[in-house]
Amino acid sequence: MATFPAMINEKALSRVQVAVLAKAPIAGLAKTRLIPALGAAGAARLQRQFTRHAVMTARSAGLGAVTLWCAPNAHHRFFRAMARTVDVRCMTQANGDLGERMHTAFRLHCSYGPTLLIGTDCPALLPSHLRNAAQALLDGYDSVFCPAEDGGYVLVGLRQAQAHLFDHMTWSTAEVMNDTRARARARGLKVLEFDPLWDVDLPEDLPRLHALLHGANHA
Repeated sequence: MATFPAMINEKALSRVQVAVLAKAPIAGLAKTRLIPALGAAGAARLQRQFTRHAVMTARSAGLGAVTLWCAPNAHHRFFRAMARTVDVRCMTQANGDLGERMHTAFRLHCSYGPTLLIGTDCPALLPSHLRNAAQALLDGYDSVFCPAEDGGYVLVGLRQAQAHLFDHMTWSTAEVMNDTRARARARGLKVLEFDPLWDVDLPEDLPRLHALLHGANHA
């Protein structure tokens, strides 16, 4: 785990943008692998909670602009309410697979400065993770990752868009992070990785989520 100077340049950190990718909380569309445990409506409710939490985590990090990238589009009433109540810019995700959607967000954002991208499935992700990742990009790393325990990653940050990291990737497998490392090495990118975190995808992840929420409520 890298360490960073105690003196942090807040003005520099404000250059680092945060993009949050989220599905609309529609029953049958969101968190489908949790439907056996929660039902379609319950999974959709959890998606609403996760999306709010991810946006608030991004805003609490005190970085630059936070943008919510919405699927299937930004017109769902939940996203419109987020734009009003949280003052977050909502944009529609691009067509294509996850890699194409991620690259589109980076291509647009990185023209203005370093960018972090997160999803909504990792309630263990803290504002400090985002600040440390942002600082790494400002310190000269080309890319920064927070791996997921299941073999993917819950955060990726780039100084410049890197289409090769996402193109024709086999997503939702245990090899995503390994394949990404290999692609980054092949391009000579300077990469920093943080300690892995866990995300919530399957019914067996729910007890860990409940323990986290219980601890937060009694902190």
